[in-house]
Amino acid sequence: METATEVTEMKPIRPAGATETRVARSANPGVTHPADAIETRAMAAPDAIEGLIARPAHAPDAPTVHYTHAASPVGRLLLAGDASALRVLAFAEGRRPMAPDPAWVESAEPFREVVRQLAAYFAGERRRFDLPLDPAGTPFQLSVWRALCAIPYGETISYGELARRIDAPRAVRAVGAANGQNPLAIVIPCHRVIGHDGRLTGYGGGLPVKRALLALEHAERRLF
Repeated sequence: METATEVTEMKPIRPAGATETRVARSANPGVTHPADAIETRAMAAPDAIEGLIARPAHAPDAPTVHYTHAASPVGRLLLAGDASALRVLAFAEGRRPMAPDPAWVESAEPFREVVRQLAAYFAGERRRFDLPLDPAGTPFQLSVWRALCAIPYGETISYGELARRIDAPRAVRAVGAANGQNPLAIVIPCHRVIGHDGRLTGYGGGLPVKRALLALEHAERRLF
């Protein structure tokens, strides 16, 4: 079995002691919006994920984004990113399929390592991904996604526990929304979050896919 870093690497890096902007709970706690009140607090860098800086999804000076499709046991996947990092890993079919942005350029070459690690994961030979990631999101979303990366392979937690881990115990619905907006399925393991009663809840690839991913991790059963 391959070995890799304890959790998936994300970039760019923010030094310890930097500030994090956290969306405060609004009248509708299930929705975050730029107009919502925000608060800033000091944030220490976690051991393996030092932090992310929020950026617009379409910055005017952003590098060219490439994309490709990859076959998998859970359906066709859409991969997108620039030369330095993976930005999108989404389901191209199923419950909520995602299509490439018209501005993206098709090329499989930048994603050879991503495809290799995914194949090893589905074969039960890789438990952790060692990939540079650069998801676009708000500071609140990024804090949720960092916490997702810290959930060990083969384990699950509830949305309430996820909210507690980012020091926002009352923001369970907002945490659930951020979990659902994760742009990097599988490598940022939002499938490891389930209902407080142990039931499976919504998943972008559909509940059968979520169930298959959890079965793979719990039983270490090959999907390829």
